[in-house]
Amino acid sequence: MAEEWKRTSEELLAFIGESPSPWHAVESCRSRLEASGFRELNERDSWQVAPGGSYYIVRDGSSIIAFKVGDRPEAGWRIIGAHTDSPGLRLKPNAAQRRADTLCLGVEIYGGPIIASFADRDLRLAGRVWVENQGALTPRLLDTERPWARLPTPAIHLNREVNEQGLRFDPQEELYLVVRPLRDDEDPDAVFRGMLAAELDVSPEAIRSWELGVADSQPGSFFGDGDAYLASSQLDNLASCHAGLTALLEAEEVEGIAVCAFFDHEEIGSQSYKGADGRFLPDTLERVAAALDLQHEEARMRARGWLLSADMSHAYHPNFMRYYDEAHAVRLNGGPVIKINVKQRYATDGYGEAYFSALCRAEGVPYQVYSHRNNLPCGSTIGPISASRLGIRTVDIGNPMWSMHSLRESAGAKDHEMMIRVLRRFYSDRNKA
Repeated sequence: MAEEWKRTSEELLAFIGESPSPWHAVESCRSRLEASGFRELNERDSWQVAPGGSYYIVRDGSSIIAFKVGDRPEAGWRIIGAHTDSPGLRLKPNAAQRRADTLCLGVEIYGGPIIASFADRDLRLAGRVWVENQGALTPRLLDTERPWARLPTPAIHLNREVNEQGLRFDPQEELYLVVRPLRDDEDPDAVFRGMLAAELDVSPEAIRSWELGVADSQPGSFFGDGDAYLASSQLDNLASCHAGLTALLEAEEVEGIAVCAFFDHEEIGSQSYKGADGRFLPDTLERVAAALDLQHEEARMRARGWLLSADMSHAYHPNFMRYYDEAHAVRLNGGPVIKINVKQRYATDGYGEAYFSALCRAEGVPYQVYSHRNNLPCGSTIGPISASRLGIRTVDIGNPMWSMHSLRESAGAKDHEMMIRVLRRFYSDRNKA
């Protein structure tokens, strides 16, 4: 299987490379779905859905739900949930500022990034720009690809305690991104809008608003002896999106209705009209059931179904072992992780743990179990949110990784292929739970 895991990880790195923002991630998914014969459904239209069909729906460009209908859709939902967003720095509306005769961009902090990991790196801009043309507003994807900005650090001669106290930034005064020098007669906003307009091939006056963040311009790569590890931005959580999407595309015999649901805004709580705490997934399931004339069966389909909340997990770190419960230390290249928390920060229960571990054993894939230290707060996922909103049994899973929420994260190169195999089996599993 060595060649297979290498190929699969290369495909993951390519997927992340073309997905520097949630909007790009959804477009990456869309292109793969279209190439595999999936048909787009518009939420404003009535839907025609049939057994054997494959479909997808996009909400506001950065959340997407795709599904395949099996021959027996009443057998229940098989849902894989993940998220398209990653923590980082997002541009403010009046971003362009003159600071020390330099064009700088003001940012807000999105989610919980490791801010120091953005420093002294070549940053590109990526996201969505709204353009007006003859009275019509159109969203345009933007990826500068080349480095546009940088967050330079002061010299150690000026900040002599940096190695003892850590690299810190005042979130208001010290996070301005450096773009270019400014002449005395140049207006920062006009210069910035002109740069955006040139990238989009529109006039500066046509630009109405933007939803832009910074992304790493360095491509993902393998590292370590035998290419044992992956280094990339956005492994959390585009690795889970890619694994779920690949499993859906490769699933041949679907039990019930196989669904991928990838949401924006998980990193900031999921409370939006396109987030996991909104109506996007419940609305979609209800409409699909109605289109199949199974509206009276939909609650029973949820009772027969499963949701796998796929989000990355904390791998045991050789330099920071004090942060882990060693009895539940999970390791890179050790296989998928089942995440458990009795306070329901993860939605897994005993039955879910047994069910997912059975899928792993059936595929000959090793699995690991993670539980957080009692004296550290535990993060959460879309799992508890989706479980409570849908009333569907949910298991929180993910692949192990280091440096979660860094601009440059790390993972095991072999884990991705193992996760895909298990998720593919999940879609065809005939467990009648």
